[in-house]
Amino acid sequence: MQMSTSLMFDRALSQMSTTQDRLTKTQMQLSSSKEVLTPSDAPDKSAIITRLNTAIDRQNSYIATINTVKDKLSQQETATKSATDVITRLKELSVQAANDTNGPQDRKDINIEVKQLRAQLLSLANTQDVNGNYIFSGSRVSKAAFASDTSGKLVYQGDQTVNSAGVGDQRQVNTNQTGTNPFGKLVRTAADGTKQGVNFFQVIDDLSTALENNDVKGIQSSVTEVGTLQNNMSSSLATIGASMNTLDSQTSLADDTVLRLKGTLSQAQDVDYTAAITKMNKDMLALEAAQSSFAKISQLNLWNYMK
Repeated sequence: MQMSTSLMFDRALSQMSTTQDRLTKTQMQLSSSKEVLTPSDAPDKSAIITRLNTAIDRQNSYIATINTVKDKLSQQETATKSATDVITRLKELSVQAANDTNGPQDRKDINIEVKQLRAQLLSLANTQDVNGNYIFSGSRVSKAAFASDTSGKLVYQGDQTVNSAGVGDQRQVNTNQTGTNPFGKLVRTAADGTKQGVNFFQVIDDLSTALENNDVKGIQSSVTEVGTLQNNMSSSLATIGASMNTLDSQTSLADDTVLRLKGTLSQAQDVDYTAAITKMNKDMLALEAAQSSFAKISQLNLWNYMK
């Protein structure tokens, strides 16, 4: 069987093209550090790689959400800690004022600080974040959490919306507390035995009034009520702290999961440099041999034969 010159050229070119394609692919694998360059290279591995990347992206999304929630809760935690210190001082002043050794002027002097502490608590209750949102107003972030009503009394004007965010595959965490949590109401029993809800700042205002009027009985009642406000504030702070601990745990879990998934991903997609370099050198030698053969074949024409 005779082989035409055209057929020899075609086969030589096809061989060089195939070798060149293999060499190019190997070089791309080395430059990208990835064994699988396109899904068609290894459909099964590509499916695994896609699933692993999706899982890593999900965990990174959780980490981003956790950091955002941490920022929000950290602001509430800072404000609540400061408010706890203030309310603790109020408790000390109320106990001091209830002592019989104090006279009317002493109690008026104490009231000066009480009023300053009240103003400080109002400022903390109406804390705003960097975007100007009121952090204790629930979903009504454009409104101050506490403001004076038509009668001049401070009332809560936020709502009770508590948002939550997914920080894990099966984990949700509240992202905020409303103002009625750290700065909540208490139940007061009237002289006739009836019970009524009294808001946070009303308790302080009643203490201030009792101090100004030298109302010892009123001051003594305020000692107990301010103590209740202090306990409520501490409980609120503990709740925020528990949420922050949960976020820390979820961060560690997400980081560990990402590390493990990346290890598995590396095994699935990273190129074996030793094997790839060996293959590249082999393909380069094969290409050089094919090119040398083609050069010799291209000289085999009728005129050369006749010579």
